Amino acid sequence: MLIPMKRRLMIGGAALALLAALAGGGAYVYFFSGLRTSPTQLGLSSSPAPSGSTVSTAVAGTWTVTTGSLAGYRVKELFAGETSKHEAVARTSAVSGGMTVAGDATSGFMVTDISITADLTQLHSVDSVAGRDVTQRDGVVFRQLDLSSFPTASFTATSVSVAPTGTGSKVSLQIAGNLSMHGVTKPVTATAQAQLTGDKLEIAGSVIADMSEFGVSPPHVPFVAVDSQVTIEFDVFLVKS
Repeated sequence: MLIPMKRRLMIGGAALALLAALAGGGAYVYFFSGLRTSPTQLGLSSSPAPSGSTVSTAVAGTWTVTTGSLAGYRVKELFAGETSKHEAVARTSAVSGGMTVAGDATSGFMVTDISITADLTQLHSVDSVAGRDVTQRDGVVFRQLDLSSFPTASFTATSVSVAPTGTGSKVSLQIAGNLSMHGVTKPVTATAQAQLTGDKLEIAGSVIADMSEFGVSPPHVPFVAVDSQVTIEFDVFLVKS
């Protein structure tokens, strides 16, 4: 039996409305869901070395970045229709560098030839948004930073002094240096903490930068606005060379 044209149109319209509702629900989950999480900012581990004069004396020398180190970024992004921003976070374990330390815990330390370099081509997103594959962001970042031409970012500093702190203590540092990224070098100040962790020296901190100052425009992603300010964070472990 043939279905009258009017009824066919009504059935077709209902089907389209159902599809639109399903698609709309999916889009809501994808872009507007409150089910979003971001890892906490990188910081010192909770296992500092025990205090003792033998430990503090051994700090002087040349140190090299070793395994277990991380570096990355966190940046705010706002999904269309939302009022609260989500924090996108990506990290890489491909970190190298080193520094030289002179002095002791009684008289203080002088740290020189500070260098930390991260391979940005190995960045991987570590935050999560319900219904969204955040790893797709990594490709956007790769293209936006032109990582095929500028694969690394580095922080260098000539020196920083550390006041006497006693043994086995965490120390807070303000390290003035240079950040190089996307072929541009700018002066920055890293806010950091340092401690001895077993036979390793651990330094964790961050640098605040504006990507536009490095010739990088905030990524353009449909339904998402990305801030220009970015936090570059690191947690590096060093062993004595």
